[in-house]
Amino acid sequence: MKQFSLLDLSPVPEGRTAAHALANTVDLAQTAEAAGYHRYWLAEHHNMPGIASAATSIVISQVAAATKTMRVGAGGIMLPNHAPLVIAEQFGTLATLFPGRIDLGLGRAPGTDMLTARALRRNLTSDEDSFPKDVQELITYLGDPGDGGRVRAIPGEGTHVPAWILGSSLYGAQLAAAFGLPYAFASHFAPQMLDEALDIYRRSFRPSEHLAEPYAMIAAGVFAADTDAEAEYLNSSQKLAFARLRMGNPGKLPRPVEDITAEIPPQVLAQVNLSLACSATGSPATIKQELRMLLDRYRPDELIVTGMIHDHAARVRSFELAANALRELKDERKAA
Repeated sequence: MKQFSLLDLSPVPEGRTAAHALANTVDLAQTAEAAGYHRYWLAEHHNMPGIASAATSIVISQVAAATKTMRVGAGGIMLPNHAPLVIAEQFGTLATLFPGRIDLGLGRAPGTDMLTARALRRNLTSDEDSFPKDVQELITYLGDPGDGGRVRAIPGEGTHVPAWILGSSLYGAQLAAAFGLPYAFASHFAPQMLDEALDIYRRSFRPSEHLAEPYAMIAAGVFAADTDAEAEYLNSSQKLAFARLRMGNPGKLPRPVEDITAEIPPQVLAQVNLSLACSATGSPATIKQELRMLLDRYRPDELIVTGMIHDHAARVRSFELAANALRELKDERKAA
């Protein structure tokens, strides 16, 4: 592991508003920078009462303005929702305002339900090749002046904002390898294909002007507290939110509960636990051991951690404890 980073969905807790969530994001970002996180990513989701980062480029701008050195970016932008030129202009503007600090992760999922996707795009007509073509078009807009023909992204051209391919299946791994781009796997909610995706990406990678060798990042949930029991209690909010989403009842991030088995049907809880299995929950000693196991198994170039906790102060402390553990693990690997 060369670096460790943080993925924030700007969760809106029950009893709070989107304004609170966005203020919490800025506060957490400042804490993350002080704690040594390499990059801070935000994700595009729509029509979700519990997530406030829908206008992702605007939130990125706020976070970048509130921090000084940490990389800030999208993990990710759901490119089928947008014209490539629009994203090139947005992220070209961000890169112009914050040189050398902006990342652009790209996904092909809608980041919402299909009715909302239609409202975003006005129609859903596309062919199976549209995402690769859109990625190439977007990268061209951000390339050297003159490469994009008569249509130019201003600001944008010449910024060379680093593009990443995101995914939770094998498709993204194949595309990232073919384009010679860095790859991030969404193992924090869909770990089932992680082993195979990393193998495909690393075996099939073609060096490019963007990257000489494969660079893979995996995501993991982290819920850290003074004791294992307290961490499990904090984690119950995310499990409840995930279960309610699966049962067609999305809402704000629930308050934690002592007995989650009393809140979620057993078959749903089993599915939730499987989906969220790539995680570390517990005391500082416990999360360090669980994170070590993840790093030893998958050997990512970078680990990005995430975790939705209802109480903001507890969430900040969780990421501080995670940073301490990850710094120690990183130092151990350097010394080995």
